[in-house]
Amino acid sequence: MFDVFYIGTKPNLFAHEQQIESIEQAKQLTRTRFFWMVSYLVDYTGFDFLYEPPPWQAHQRHAWPSQWQQDSGTYLVPSTGYTDTNYHSAPVLPRTLATAVYEIDHLDGAAGQIPGVARRVRYFDNYRDTLIRLARSIGTEHEFVWVCSSICDYTNFDFSWHPSHWQYNLLHVFASDEQKFGDTFFMHVPSFAARAETVELLDWYDCNFVDSYLSVPRRSMPVIAHDADTHVDAVLSQDFAGPLAIFSTGQSISRGLRPPAVSLWREKTKTIVPLSPSASSVIVPKAAVPYIKTQLYDYPYIDKTHCNDRIDQLMDVIFISYDEPEAEANWKKLQDTCARAKRVHGVEGMENALAAAAKLSSTPWYFCVFGKTELYPGFDFTFQPDYFQQPKHYIFYSKNRVNKLVYGEMAIIMYNCNLIFDNQDQEFGLDYTLSFPHEVIPIISTYGNFNTSPYHTWRTAFREVSKLYDMQEKSPSVETEYRINIWETVAEGDYAEWALTGAKDGREFYQKYKNDFAYRKNSFNWQWLRNYFSTLHGEVN
Repeated sequence: MFDVFYIGTKPNLFAHEQQIESIEQAKQLTRTRFFWMVSYLVDYTGFDFLYEPPPWQAHQRHAWPSQWQQDSGTYLVPSTGYTDTNYHSAPVLPRTLATAVYEIDHLDGAAGQIPGVARRVRYFDNYRDTLIRLARSIGTEHEFVWVCSSICDYTNFDFSWHPSHWQYNLLHVFASDEQKFGDTFFMHVPSFAARAETVELLDWYDCNFVDSYLSVPRRSMPVIAHDADTHVDAVLSQDFAGPLAIFSTGQSISRGLRPPAVSLWREKTKTIVPLSPSASSVIVPKAAVPYIKTQLYDYPYIDKTHCNDRIDQLMDVIFISYDEPEAEANWKKLQDTCARAKRVHGVEGMENALAAAAKLSSTPWYFCVFGKTELYPGFDFTFQPDYFQQPKHYIFYSKNRVNKLVYGEMAIIMYNCNLIFDNQDQEFGLDYTLSFPHEVIPIISTYGNFNTSPYHTWRTAFREVSKLYDMQEKSPSVETEYRINIWETVAEGDYAEWALTGAKDGREFYQKYKNDFAYRKNSFNWQWLRNYFSTLHGEVN
């Protein structure tokens, strides 16, 4: 029988096997024409160690496969050297557990579920630094180690995997679910300890990303359900169990949705991941918490590539009308387009009507459609609020048919119900909506058809222009100045002259009472407006 050598741990196959540092050393020590190189990690049951190659293959090194690679770590080597390797296809020599297993504890409460772990270590901000510390602590105790993570499920993982011989010095990375930059590593300890600190990022190290069919599933993330209209407070008050959690406004995140695996390699990869357009369900890394003050957008790393087109919850649509001559026709058109629409009618005072609609709404926000407006073709009420931010109202655009202006006046507004309820006793400015957190969405939602009678045409122009002058006084802008000019000079269609008259009266009203805010707030009261109109212009229908 030929001499037998091994590197590392003794296989205990034969009494005469010898430990060496390299094949070159084995060449110097052997006294037979060929010698065997064997591994303690291989099951040699039934293998024929009396094999000798035919003369025409005597110059080759002979290698036998494992269940994973064409090279199991078993070789028959000519003592005179070799020029190439003959890879045999049989017999297959099964590899057993490749080496010691170390576990990274992500403090998620799941550590300790992998049997036979040599030692557990805590995750240290990023995988590069964590693995460097681990390699230092192992020292010369093991040449190769598995490094696993408590956030993964290894129930069906086969730890007998090993790399090809020529890949020994690489760091082998196993995906977590579909995440290429996974949480499971097969490490050659000496080379990693020597070289890892020379690269700034683990991405830049010599990594072998193992075929995805060997990926390791992540354990389910905690799901934090809450009923607020923003995730901010829930995130800031949460005591994270592990590096990631899903925050949900109580809407289902199942329905076939499979949350993606967020990479934990470094801070920039620990992204906040919204799972739908409104982000009613969102993955938040623990690393984001110190950044967040008033909105999730405070954190700089957000990944929206997993945000599908799924509509979480269609918001209610509520039609608010009072005495508008065209209200019934507009209500009928809205019903024909949106069957789920509801109606609030005859409630005097904008703030009172909006509160009544909020009570009627069964959703956190509702689309408010005003009686003097006609739905714009194509507007479909599928817009979703943004749970990344604090609750706010959303103002769409309207196309004014009298003066052709396109902005938020007479547009659909998506009101937040809690914002209305929480501020019922609060003072507000001349424009109720603009007095509270809001965002303008540049999507045309309605036609502004307010020119239906002298009074109703005048009323809309009067209120809007007096508000615009107030805005221009407090926060001057070219845009507001332009809108004022158009209201005062451009009008066409029925009762066009009353639109211009209302704009003129609105300007004079503001100028006369600019220092009497309480009096100017009468413009919210429909009866006061009717009386004021009559005072200026008499009884005109």
